[in-house]
Amino acid sequence: MSAHVGVLLKRFCETLRMIYLGCFLLLCGLTHVIASYPIWWSLAVGHQYSSIGTQPILCASIPGLVPKQLRFCRNYVEIMPSVAEGVKIGIQECQHQFRGRRWNCTTVNDNLAIFGPVLDKATRESAFVHAIASAGVAFAVTRACADGSATICGCDTRHKGPPGEGWKWGGCSEDVEFGSMVSREFADARENRPDARSAMNRHNNEAGRTSLNDNMFLKCKCHGLSGSCEVKTCWWSQPDFRVIGDYMKDKYDSASEMVVEKHKESRGWVETLRPKYNYFKPPTERDLVYYESSPNFCDPNPETGSFGTRDRICNLTSHGIDGCDLLCCGRGHNTRTEKRKEKCHCIFHWCCYVSCQECVRVYDVHTCK
Repeated sequence: MSAHVGVLLKRFCETLRMIYLGCFLLLCGLTHVIASYPIWWSLAVGHQYSSIGTQPILCASIPGLVPKQLRFCRNYVEIMPSVAEGVKIGIQECQHQFRGRRWNCTTVNDNLAIFGPVLDKATRESAFVHAIASAGVAFAVTRACADGSATICGCDTRHKGPPGEGWKWGGCSEDVEFGSMVSREFADARENRPDARSAMNRHNNEAGRTSLNDNMFLKCKCHGLSGSCEVKTCWWSQPDFRVIGDYMKDKYDSASEMVVEKHKESRGWVETLRPKYNYFKPPTERDLVYYESSPNFCDPNPETGSFGTRDRICNLTSHGIDGCDLLCCGRGHNTRTEKRKEKCHCIFHWCCYVSCQECVRVYDVHTCK
């Protein structure tokens, strides 16, 4: 009897030890994800995003929030759908800008770390995604304030100044300062560690938000009889987000490589970044920075998060990164024909409709081996 009890006790202890070990590994894995890049970005994809507009947001259910973000969410829950929308348009813009590159900003389904391990390293890609996501949050919140979707904010009345010749102030100037403040308070809340990655993330987040300010423009509307422009009213407007994406893609191409330095301060050791090459112009607040090299993304690698480029469509006539030589990493490409139905021979009829025929056209499609 005592031997049987001893066996049961031994099994219980072994089970308990495995539970503790599993919890420890889970916590270590979760800490690793949180320390690399925000898992609350997962709000922008899958079923979580689709339910935002129809169900109240439960801040405690959002994964990966630090206490400051949780307080912000509870105090300003009304604008949290705009925060999620901002991350979503940032991801979509990333996928557009990188559509012809070896890494094409692919997201991973059913994973809180929506980019997998690819952004764990402090690479150019990490710099771009942080910048475009932070810009997206600022953009979406600013737009929601201007169109009345959010009631805690509104139009910008601070930066009008005297009107120009032939026009006057009117409409609703978009309050990009408020949108940037929300992005800064929420997105940067977790970047308060004294390490190099937090310093890099803070810099690139701010570079993304600064791009909005730099690209604001004066939008005007004419008023008068028969389309005349007797009176013209103008207001400050954000550009189309594609303009921000193009701008940040240029910053990605010219990103500054940095090195990590450690300093002893009263609070302990602090890591900072300095330019790796002194003969280059040092980065400004508008530039992206990174300090680790990117993988080549040619082959699948679960450790780096690379999906490889096999079966990716390439451009046979291009000599750029989207061309079959570079995108396929020298492995060659396959070619197949594809039939597509398209509208053709369209005729405009007075008044007012267009009729078209349907044509079948054959295209060559090239994919990487």
